[in-house]
Amino acid sequence: MRRLGRWTRARVFLRSFLVQASWNYRTLIGSGFAFALVPAFREVFRGDDRAVDEAVRRHARLFNSHPYLSPVALGAVAVLEAEGEGAEVIERFKTALRGSLGTLGDRLIWAGWRPLCVLFALAVLLAGAAWWVGVLVFLALYNAGHIAVRVLGYQLGLREGLRIGEQIRSPGVMRVQRALPTLGSFLAGLLLPLVVAGPFVQGAALTEALGDRGRLPLVWLAAGAAGALVGLRFGARVRTPVVIALWIITLGGILAGMDGS
Repeated sequence: MRRLGRWTRARVFLRSFLVQASWNYRTLIGSGFAFALVPAFREVFRGDDRAVDEAVRRHARLFNSHPYLSPVALGAVAVLEAEGEGAEVIERFKTALRGSLGTLGDRLIWAGWRPLCVLFALAVLLAGAAWWVGVLVFLALYNAGHIAVRVLGYQLGLREGLRIGEQIRSPGVMRVQRALPTLGSFLAGLLLPLVVAGPFVQGAALTEALGDRGRLPLVWLAAGAAGALVGLRFGARVRTPVVIALWIITLGGILAGMDGS
């Protein structure tokens, strides 16, 4: 195996952040995928500009993936090109991989990690933090996971190459995929009673809203604990009831405010 240089691998990874910059309906992220691989092509086909151009054309065709998981494919394809694998084999590999990366990314990131970060930031706000603290908490937590997924995925692609499909379907990935919605439901169940508590969690700081005892009444603590246990037990199945309840609470608050005015 011909190993790509460290600087080349780093440049491919940095370019992976731009795979959607040239997104279009004809090739989806194919153009960005080829752009990210250019440093690898220049090292593999050093001195042969025609071979570099041909490699770019081959990879600028239709390809799709969740953007955060595109480094998985980039690492694997860079390894295959460095090993001199045939163009047909690489194209079949990309075709088989793109659906899996898209589905897995949607479940892990859009349906799992992002809602979890939003709920955690809401918990921080309900604990009395300023709005900008909640925003910073969300951005820091979300992007820490985002960058970690990119780095770990890229390393996995470089290490496994053609065997990457087995790793995507591994039990560890499946456990993470199931755990994220469950954690999100846990937080949703915990937060819903606190939102209903209304006067105890809004206004100025939480310590001012809680009254003389400096803590929520036992009924709301019990409700929060019960909601958290329900979320932990039933996982993503509580998502729809929680959303409906929040809509009802929001609508009731709006109507109450209109009556008060």
